[in-house]
Amino acid sequence: MKKTFLALALCALCLSACQKQQPSFTYSVDKFYDLEILRYQVPEFEHLSLQKKQLIYYLSEAALQGRDILYDQNGRYNLRIRRALEALYTSYPYDKSGEDYALLEKYLKRVWFSNGIHHHYASDKFLPEFTQEWFVEACAQAGVSYDPAILPVMFDPAVMPKRTTQQDGEDLVLGSAGNYYGEGVTQAEAEAWYAAHKDTSDEPLWIGLNSQLCKDSTGAIYERVYRIGGLYGPALEKINMWLEKALEVAENDQQREVLAHLIEFNRSGNLRSFNAYCIAWVKDLQSKVDFVNGFTETYTDPLGVTGTWESMVNFKDEAATHRTEVISDNAQWFEDHSTTDPIYKKEEVKGVSAKVITAAILAGDCYPATPIGINLPNATWIRKSYGSKSVTIDNLVQAYNEAAKGNGFNEEFMIDDEIRALYDQYGVRCGDLHTDLHECVGHGSGKLMPGVTKDALKEHASTIEETRADLFALYFLGDEKLVELGLLPNHEAYKAAYYQQMMNGLFTQLVRIEPGKQVEEAHMRNRQLISAWVYDHCEHNEIEIIERDGKHYLQINDYEGMRRIVGDMLAEIQRVTSEGDYEAAKALVETYAVKVDPELHREVLERYAALHLAPYKGFVNPVYTPVYNRKGILTDIQIDYTEGYVEQHLRYSRDYSNLPDVN
Repeated sequence: MKKTFLALALCALCLSACQKQQPSFTYSVDKFYDLEILRYQVPEFEHLSLQKKQLIYYLSEAALQGRDILYDQNGRYNLRIRRALEALYTSYPYDKSGEDYALLEKYLKRVWFSNGIHHHYASDKFLPEFTQEWFVEACAQAGVSYDPAILPVMFDPAVMPKRTTQQDGEDLVLGSAGNYYGEGVTQAEAEAWYAAHKDTSDEPLWIGLNSQLCKDSTGAIYERVYRIGGLYGPALEKINMWLEKALEVAENDQQREVLAHLIEFNRSGNLRSFNAYCIAWVKDLQSKVDFVNGFTETYTDPLGVTGTWESMVNFKDEAATHRTEVISDNAQWFEDHSTTDPIYKKEEVKGVSAKVITAAILAGDCYPATPIGINLPNATWIRKSYGSKSVTIDNLVQAYNEAAKGNGFNEEFMIDDEIRALYDQYGVRCGDLHTDLHECVGHGSGKLMPGVTKDALKEHASTIEETRADLFALYFLGDEKLVELGLLPNHEAYKAAYYQQMMNGLFTQLVRIEPGKQVEEAHMRNRQLISAWVYDHCEHNEIEIIERDGKHYLQINDYEGMRRIVGDMLAEIQRVTSEGDYEAAKALVETYAVKVDPELHREVLERYAALHLAPYKGFVNPVYTPVYNRKGILTDIQIDYTEGYVEQHLRYSRDYSNLPDVN
C-alpha cells in the first residue's frame, strides 16, 4: 500500500532538462490508445564493479521469471488469452499491411501493458476492435488452438467487466475479475475466513498475503499458498534459481541474509520467513544494490489482503540521496510538528531510511507502468519496531520529464504565464521533494490506537493511506523548515506543488477516466479526495475555479490559507486512520473521491484530446548481456537500450513463460 505514482500533470508538463541524460537518447518508443512507451537510462551502470553488475544481472533475471504470476493474478483467463494472441500475431495468415493485423497488434500491445485484459489503472475491461468471428476464423487459418472459454471473456462486455471493483453495495469479490479468490467465493465468506484466521500477536503474520482463497466441494474455504510445490510453484522455482546465484555474489552478510530468507519464503510459503525477510531487508542499509521481489502491494485485491507479484532491481544514487537523508534525519521533527492530535503521533520515529535510487530493471506490477516512489515494508508492526525503507526512483522521473518536453500541456491548463513560470522554475524540485516527503515520513507518520488493525478501513484503506501520506507531504512543503534545511530555495517554491495538486485533483487527472465512469483507482481517488475536500472547505475564497472563454481554470488566491485547510484535513485523516473509523472513511471517499462532474469531464477530455498526448506512460527495460572470455570466465555485463516494445514482450513470453495456462 506504499507506492507513489507520477501524477498526470507531472507526466505531461513541460519540465526542466535533466543534466544526467544524453541529448541523443531517444525516450519515446511507441504510442497506442491512451498509452506511450518510453525508455529509461541507467546512469553509472558502466562504472559499477563487476560484482555489482553481476548481482544486478542475477536479480534482474529473478525479476523477469515472475512475469506470468501477475498475469494470472489479474485474471484466470489472462495467460490463455495472451498466448493465443501471441500465437496468432506471430503466425498471422493474412496480409500484415491490412487493418485487421493492425487492430490485433494494438490489442495485444494493450494486453501486454496491462498484464491482462483490464486497464492497468482504471480496471475496466477493454475490448478488441476486431470481431469474435474474425478472431475465430484467423486462428483457424493460422492453426492456432485456444480454449473456447476465452471468447466471452474477451468479447462480451458483461463478462468480468472490472478487474477490481470498489462499487459500494456490490459483492467486491464476486464482482472482481482478479484471480485472488476461487470461483464462487463471496466477499462475506472471504471476510469471515480472514477474521477467523487473523493473527493478533505482537508480531502478526500477514494472513492471506500469499494465497488464493478457494471453496471445496463441501463449500468450505481453504488456502492455496503461493510456494514451490504449490500455486505458482514453477515460476517461484525459477526465481529462486536466480536468487541463489545472486546469493553467491551478494555485497555483504546482511544482504545474504535478506536473500536467504526470501529464498526460504518462496520455497515454503511460510509467512514467518516473509517477516524475517522484511526485517532483514529493512536492516540492510549498507548495500549499494537493492531490490524488491515478491508478493508486495494489495491494491488490486478488492479486500486489500493478497499481494500482487512485483520486482524492481536498483542501486543507490549517492549524490541525489542527500535530500532524502536530510528528511530522514529530521523525521521526528516532522512528526512532532504535524497538525494531528498528539494522541495519534509516534513518540519515537524509528528507522526511516530513505534514498534516491536508479532503477535497473522493472517487472511484475512495476512493469510496464511503474511507481516513482516506494515505501516498504507494509506491515505496520515491522515499520513501528524496525522502521522502513523509502526510495525515490530518479532515473524514471527523469525519463518522464525528458519525454514530456514542449507538449503544450501547461499552456492549455494553467491559468496564466505567472503560474507557468512558477512551475517551470520549481516544478521538478517540488515534485521530487513531494515524493520524498510522501515516502520518507508521510507513510511512516502517526500510529494506530490500541486494538485497531491495518485492515480496519477495509476497501478504503489504500485510498485513505495514500491521502494521509500526500497530505503530510503537502503540509510540510509549505513549511519554512524546508528552506532552513536547504531543501527548497525560498518560501515561494512550494506554491508550484500546491497548484499542481489542486489542478490535477480537480481537473487534469480526469483525462484518465472514460465518459460516464467514476474514479476507481486508489491514487486517483486520493488526489481527488484531497482537492475536492480542500476546495469544499474554503471559507474565504482561498481557491477559485475561473471560467474564461468556455474553459475552466484553477486560481489560488491564498496559499497560506490553503495550507491551513490541508493541515485540518491531515488531522482528520490521521484520526480516521488511527481510530480505524470505517464509516468516516467511507463517507469521505463516497462524498469527495468518486463522483465526476460530467460537464467538466467532457471539457477536460476535449481540451486534452486537442494536444494529442497519451495520459499513461510505461517503459521498456534495458537488456543486460553477460560477456565471457575464451576461458568461459565472466568479464562484464553489457547494457543495451535498443530493444523495441513488441520485441521485448515477445522475448519475455518466449524466455520467461513459466506457468501453465490454468493454475
